[in-house]
Amino acid sequence: MHTISTQSAPIVKMEFLSFQLGGMEYGVDCRKVKELRTFQSLDRFAADGAIVKGVAVSRGVIMPLVDMRVAFNERAASPGPLTDVIILQLSSCVMGMVVDGVTDVVRLYPDQISPIPGMTGENGCDYLVGLGDADGRRLILVDIDKLMSIRRETVAGVQKAA
Repeated sequence: MHTISTQSAPIVKMEFLSFQLGGMEYGVDCRKVKELRTFQSLDRFAADGAIVKGVAVSRGVIMPLVDMRVAFNERAASPGPLTDVIILQLSSCVMGMVVDGVTDVVRLYPDQISPIPGMTGENGCDYLVGLGDADGRRLILVDIDKLMSIRRETVAGVQKAA
């Protein structure tokens, strides 16, 4: 005789690294985060661009630095002592993401994540996971692999057109 368990799998909290960009708080899946560094602590070389802030070396890995402060705000102040770099292990590469500052790790249950108003259907951005609500704190959750694939396509399209 077989018994069927009525217990469902436990609901697991998801972990997001929260960071600041232009006064807004964002979150990326912690599983994508390889390392956190201050901007000044990285050995950087190559010329600065608008969004790609050159190339850096961290623990022997050469990677591009993408300034999300410019990508999301179209202008950014010079890096200061609080400017952080989130080193990400994406599906296609390792890259550094320059942000105003890292806040902390936020743990969310699936029911604490809701769609972003006005971002559904044809108006949606598939790189926005949703809006996380943790004790009154609201985070814009980003699928960093999808966002960076859009950025790579945009950069490649601009280079081909030139």
